[in-house]
Amino acid sequence: MSIAQRWICPLVKLSNGVQMPILGIGTNQFGGFCQDTVLYAIRDCGIRLVDTSKYNNFEVQLAEVIRDCGVPRSDLWVTNKLWPQDYGYETAKKAFQKSCSQMGVEYLDIYMLHWPDSMQPGRCNRELRAEAWRALEELYEEGLCRSIGVSNFMIHHLEQLKQDCTVVPHVNQVEYHPFQQPNELIKYCRQEDIMFQGYSPLAKGQALTDPTIIQLAQKYGRTPAQICIRWSIQNGVITIPKSTKKERVVENCQVFDFQLEEEDVDAINKLHDGRHVCWDPTNVECSVMFRMGDWEHHKRHLASSSSWS
Repeated sequence: MSIAQRWICPLVKLSNGVQMPILGIGTNQFGGFCQDTVLYAIRDCGIRLVDTSKYNNFEVQLAEVIRDCGVPRSDLWVTNKLWPQDYGYETAKKAFQKSCSQMGVEYLDIYMLHWPDSMQPGRCNRELRAEAWRALEELYEEGLCRSIGVSNFMIHHLEQLKQDCTVVPHVNQVEYHPFQQPNELIKYCRQEDIMFQGYSPLAKGQALTDPTIIQLAQKYGRTPAQICIRWSIQNGVITIPKSTKKERVVENCQVFDFQLEEEDVDAINKLHDGRHVCWDPTNVECSVMFRMGDWEHHKRHLASSSSWS
């Protein structure tokens, strides 16, 4: 019996009624990418949610995964993201079509604005976000995206987008792990009926050596990674751990046959210290003009990070 036959991933319902898997696999440039491992995750482990972005540059490889996995396209959840340098109405539409072509799909399950900053020198962040979002709304209305969302948006970015848009984002994907718990943002998203999704659930491995996590792993007879992923899911967060190793993918899937006690969830909740292991969007201004030097600084920051979705 394959791993996929032994479990079925729970689904969560978005505000538009579409159901999305609560667990998936992330892909990114940093920390490596293994096409065979992603294929294994879908074909042999029952993973159905695959998260990527144009920036990561794996669209062609993932097209081969989708083609070879043996799972009907309708049973997969494919997430892709619009890179900020493509923000704008026409450029967003063109980028979407190119991404779909690269991935060999006719539609995406969700298409996201990747980052609140437009990264376009001399252009207004708010204006470009609004133009890009209008394009995403049209793609959604045309049935080319089953849902649309944002990534790395803070409350002030979401508030502004709400003023400029017709469709409220269905999902907001943000860094989330024991050391980074943006609870005010999560509260806001739930009030606005925006599903919260978390990336880097293991804090790039930092959480795996935390004494509290290790102690709980011993208590439950699980690995530290499983404790972190289970904690995230138990908090109602769509979770997308990333791994290039097949054995880690198997491990990451085996989190639905146990439950953390309330006191242990609280113990992990108390680990929050505000640290970011990925990019921090907190200080991205809503309407400021992007300056040329900002992009160079941003690229240096990305190079110093080893993983994100």
